[in-house]
Formats: sequence, structure tokens, C-alpha cells
Amino acid sequence: MEVINTNSGGLSASEFSKSDVAADAPNAIEVDHIVKRYGDFTAVDQVSFTVKEGEIFGLLGPNGAGKSTLIRMMTTLIPISGGAARVAGHDVARNPNEVRRAIGVIPQALTSDLDLTVEENLNIYAKLYDVPARERKESIAELLETVDLTKWRGAQTKTLSGGMRRRLEIARGLVHSPKIFFLDEPTTGLDPVSRVAVWEMLTNIKSKRKLTVLITTHYMDEADRLCNRIAIVDHGKLVALDTPEALKASVPGSNVIEAQFEHPPADWEERLRKLPGVTSVQNESAGMFRVLTANGSGTTTNLVEMAMVAGVPLKTLMVQNTTLDDVFVHYTGRQLRDELVKAYSFVMPQRPGLQP
Repeated sequence: MEVINTNSGGLSASEFSKSDVAADAPNAIEVDHIVKRYGDFTAVDQVSFTVKEGEIFGLLGPNGAGKSTLIRMMTTLIPISGGAARVAGHDVARNPNEVRRAIGVIPQALTSDLDLTVEENLNIYAKLYDVPARERKESIAELLETVDLTKWRGAQTKTLSGGMRRRLEIARGLVHSPKIFFLDEPTTGLDPVSRVAVWEMLTNIKSKRKLTVLITTHYMDEADRLCNRIAIVDHGKLVALDTPEALKASVPGSNVIEAQFEHPPADWEERLRKLPGVTSVQNESAGMFRVLTANGSGTTTNLVEMAMVAGVPLKTLMVQNTTLDDVFVHYTGRQLRDELVKAYSFVMPQRPGLQP
């Protein structure tokens, strides 16, 4: 039997120095019952939230949950079907140009010109925002150093690795010194080392530039380590909103036990539910059970004893603290990692007469 305890391993959220946001800080973003419809299909349904100045705010959910659609509405890329949004004090629908000048946007897809050099990509983007020549030169030099691309400033973008290209995209989105920074799935497709490097870089940039950051992600650890508050979005609806700590505290049971048994009997899930301290049990595939409990050590002991007495071999056992995955299960009834496998798209096929 393999036993794993994950409570002490890995990087903690505190290592990324999430700064506190003053309770009386003004709102940088206000979303009020926003709706997006494609014909009879509602992609975003009556979502409301606010983001404080200086906050890192996360939209967490599976692919197809409506996160990207929310960002595209807030950044003026698609029209709002209902409700309203204000960004940097400007109404998105009525004053889109003022909103665009106040924001930086990093889409999920890498969009820098592959045939241009790193510096040329930044320079063209700065010119589009009418950044004065002297300020443009200083800003580009500073950003290249911040994202650790100074030595590659003359390299063609197509020669960069995926992580380096993502860092270039982040620098490009900041070249005009925006107040609010939108990032849509910024680390999708990156290897674990590059992901952590991007997290650290975003934290440092946010601190130095006093940015407000809104990030979408389907990575639990990313949301946990970066965000001051997290909004869980599912099927276009907002199902939970709070700090990562408060969300995890809202789930009954402070510990999670993942145990895999060999050929467990049909009533094994019910037996696990009756163990002292257990608050819920999820029956996963291949004899794997996920047990939430208020007493990790006590439940683990009882679980092992029950398996021995019943003659049910225990193949693996893992104990950890409550995670955002448990939060997602608690509020939606299913696991986020399962949803990622069967994720669907909110991009609807175009048919005659179909209007946003």
C-alpha cells in the first residue's frame, strides 16, 4: 500500500506574497447582472461581482463555463446582451474607448507576430496606444527586464519557447501602462516550471505597477496561489465567491482522504460514510473513494482497520487538506478535473438569423 501525505509539500500561496486589499478600496470593476445570449442559448446568466483596486481576482471554472465570454464582454470585444459592466469607472457599452485605454488584455491564444523581433512586437503595440517615443523606449526596456527577455530583444518571436512567448505577451499588454490587466488562461499549455515562473512574474509586476488583475483559469493551484478572491463560474452562472481560504472553510470537513481499494463490496461507499468524522464520500472510478472528514488522522485509522477486518486490500492512501477541487464539488456536485475532460465550447455555430 502506498501512503501519501500532501499537507506539507509544494509551494504555498504565501510564497507568492498576495498583498492585502483595503476593505474601503474603490471598485476597479463592477459587473451588474451581466448576460450574454447567442440566440436561445445563454452563455453568461445574470452574473454580478465587483473587483477592488489592487486586487487579483480569479474566475475559476472548466473550459466552456463562460469565463472567456465574461472577459470579452468586460473588454469591449463582444456586446453585452443584458445587465451592465463598468471598468475603471467607465460604462463598457457606452464608453468603450475609455475602457480600452485603461486596460491591458492577454488573450488565451498567443497573438504576437512570429516574424517580428521581441522588441518590434512591443514597439508596434506601444505605437498603437500613442505612447510617446521617449516613454516608449523606457517602458520597453523596463518591461523586457521585468519579464527576463532583455537578451532576446532582437530575436524573432518564432524562435522563443512557449513560456518566453507568454512572457512577451504579458509585457506587450503592459506597454501602455494600463490600470487594469485582464488575463485569459495565462498559463494554459505551459510546463510546470514555466507556469510557476509566470505566477511569480505576475505577482511582482502587480506589486510594482499597482495593477488590478482579473484572471481566468481552470487550474485550482493557480487560483489558490495568485488570487485574493475567487468567483467559481459553472454553466454561465456564478455559484460561489470569496477568498480561497473562506471558500475552503465553507466545505464541511477539513481533511480529504483519497483511498483506492481492490474489489470493494457494493456497500463500501455506505460503510465509509458511517465512519466517525466523515462528512461526505465521492465514489470515483477503479475503486477510488474521496472522503471528506473533520478528523483526518482518526478517520484514516478507522478506514484502514475497517479494510483489514473486511479483507478488502487497500492499494493507495492519500491525506490532504481541503482544496478548491473540494469546493467545486461542494457547490456544483462534480469535480472540475472531470469537467475538463468533457468540456464543451460556448462558441455557437453560425446560422442564418443568429445574432449576439
